[in-house]
Amino acid sequence: MKKIVILGAGTGGTIMANKLRKVLERDEWSITVVDKDPNHYYQPGFLFIPFGIYSKHDVVKPKASFIPAGVKFIVNDIDRVEPDKNTVYLTNGQILEYDFLIVATGTHINPAETPGLLGREWRKSIFDFYTHEGAVALSTFLKTWEGGDMVINIAELPFKCPVAPLEFAFLADEFFVKKGIRDKVNIYYTTPLSGAFTKPKSSKMLGELLKEKNIQIIPDFYLERVDDENKKIISYDGREVKFDLLTIIPVNMGADWVARSGMGDDMNYIATDKYTLRSEKWENIFVLGDASNIPTSKAGSVVHFASDVLFENLMAAIEGRPLIAKFDGHSNCYIETGFGKGSLIDFNYETEPLPGTYPLPGIGPFGLLKNTRINHYGKVMFRWIYWHLLLKGKELPLESQMTMAGKEL
Repeated sequence: MKKIVILGAGTGGTIMANKLRKVLERDEWSITVVDKDPNHYYQPGFLFIPFGIYSKHDVVKPKASFIPAGVKFIVNDIDRVEPDKNTVYLTNGQILEYDFLIVATGTHINPAETPGLLGREWRKSIFDFYTHEGAVALSTFLKTWEGGDMVINIAELPFKCPVAPLEFAFLADEFFVKKGIRDKVNIYYTTPLSGAFTKPKSSKMLGELLKEKNIQIIPDFYLERVDDENKKIISYDGREVKFDLLTIIPVNMGADWVARSGMGDDMNYIATDKYTLRSEKWENIFVLGDASNIPTSKAGSVVHFASDVLFENLMAAIEGRPLIAKFDGHSNCYIETGFGKGSLIDFNYETEPLPGTYPLPGIGPFGLLKNTRINHYGKVMFRWIYWHLLLKGKELPLESQMTMAGKEL
């Protein structure tokens, strides 16, 4: 019996378990999935919890519900991997051997990396919304907050879902308008980027939207520390921004076991061939999604598109064939812009987000870098698609390779 071990039962690990179980003979291949958390979180939904759009229950389901029959699911933490011995060690003492390993343990916030962040104001006037607990705590706070200076801060790059802080700013604007206190709230968007986003055309469009909504952007702000006693954040160049409410995207890092295994960089991301998605060091290890160091967004759409390529290349490796499938860095993201509208960006390694239309059979087209209602509906609809189709590895009418159809140069 040959063995595939998948580390992580989030989006990527679950998709791969479903894809592989459908094609690999059960009497020849065992598939084991390991994850420390029994709950599966629809992470894009965390954004909506602080504003009462989703409840804390709307984004949680048992992971076991999405692991297919014939796949062993172990709920336990990973101690370390010894890749030269093809062995995974769990914290309960269990040892797993593998012929092929898929790493899909993602990335997580690490607020301890920023001096002063985990002080007495943590989850009192300082909140994250990148965790279930943080989003719920912020929701409770906003119910009674009467206004002041709200600062949205991105601590460091890269981080999960690069458009989420912008979406938070837009939804906060709508929330305070509807609550009747927008004139009592100053919203500041502090970012290490030189603009609202990473690429010129999308940065211009999103920057104009921030300005239109009276959200002040403070660019090139590299966070050094948080002074929670005086309620201000301080950059490496000495600039200070005061806050009454700080919503922060803390430093993101890969899983702790990666460091214990000596397999990653200083942020615990694993060196991965950006085209084949195979580890640059170990031929029988593939890396999917946020756990890798590939130069594209750490976003759910990337996991979805990359999973098709990883599946093809893993099957090629199993059969001793060359790895010919190539991932082009394809990513697309709906961007909630508030008041029932949204935008959409679509890009890859080589092509920045461009205006135009995004064709989607039977539903679209959606407007690229346009602020429209149909884009908002696309974002809302995706939660159903995620639970019922995407996680189960079913075919969607979306090509893994980016197309230039509909785009305007």
